[in-house]
Amino acid sequence: MRMIRIFHMRAGCRIKRWILCLFFLTAALPATGWTETGNRVFLDAQNRKVLIPDEPSRVAVVNEVDLDAMLALGLRPYGVTMGRGQNRPTRYLGNRTDGMEILGAFFRPNLEILVAGQPDLILAGGIPKPVLVKQLNTIAPTAITYNLGEDWKTAFSRLAVLFNARDQYAAFMEDYDRRVKKVRQQLEKTGVKTVSIVRWNPKGPAFMQNNAFASLVLKDLGLGRPLHQNEPGIGHSHILSLENLHLIDAQVIFLGTLAGKGEAVRELEQAMVSPAFQALDAVKTNQVYQVDGSLWTSLGGPLAAHLIIDAVEQHLLGIKTEEWNP
Repeated sequence: MRMIRIFHMRAGCRIKRWILCLFFLTAALPATGWTETGNRVFLDAQNRKVLIPDEPSRVAVVNEVDLDAMLALGLRPYGVTMGRGQNRPTRYLGNRTDGMEILGAFFRPNLEILVAGQPDLILAGGIPKPVLVKQLNTIAPTAITYNLGEDWKTAFSRLAVLFNARDQYAAFMEDYDRRVKKVRQQLEKTGVKTVSIVRWNPKGPAFMQNNAFASLVLKDLGLGRPLHQNEPGIGHSHILSLENLHLIDAQVIFLGTLAGKGEAVRELEQAMVSPAFQALDAVKTNQVYQVDGSLWTSLGGPLAAHLIIDAVEQHLLGIKTEEWNP
């Protein structure tokens, strides 16, 4: 009897240890219900090992950079969040987002909608809240494709690795570099050296900082910023009053609002006829160009970079071409 009792005690301990090990192993993997077969490990931007499908078929994205980059690689997510300050996917992508399911507001996906959509992969580049990432990861494997502050090229290359699309990435970047070189050479003949990128908000204007997305694209083209805008950062300056409107001045001003209509648009229209605005050097030389603020004053990816070059060619080189399309 003592031998049987000891056996049962040892067997019970082994079973408890096995159940405990199984619990921790399961908790360490994304809550997908999948086996190892058909999956691989992806090292994301935060050095997290994420178990993802070999060939994801239902991808949800919660920011415009991942959406842009997927489209540039010839891929389409099934669902997207709305663009920054907009009630639709970021408008610079036009009809490329037609048919995609709306998953919530910018950086604020609706978890119930996500669950119902049954994604097999969520792309959450730049998400500032770790708690949200944990929540998303209970729905499907969630990859942080870039960290806030990383440039679009780094984010694009990491996404190409995730989707096994290195060849498409290389071809795209070769085309971009070739185009940048050509336009840069043409711009050198114009004498334009300094540009200002301005987002007009309902409470006034702000200029984009040196490491903001559009600033980096213009830097590739050899265009710099005026000294009074020598401000590091990936966002924009504080809101300027009309008394400080001279701080948005440069040889050329690219000016836009996040939304295509609304209070910011009305405020901009009123400001453009004010004496302070009319006194700007760029206004006097007719070098102020209204552009899409969702493209120029927000985050962007490879498609956005080409669209900015389109605008530069049109406004500064007088080259009116069909919108670039990969």
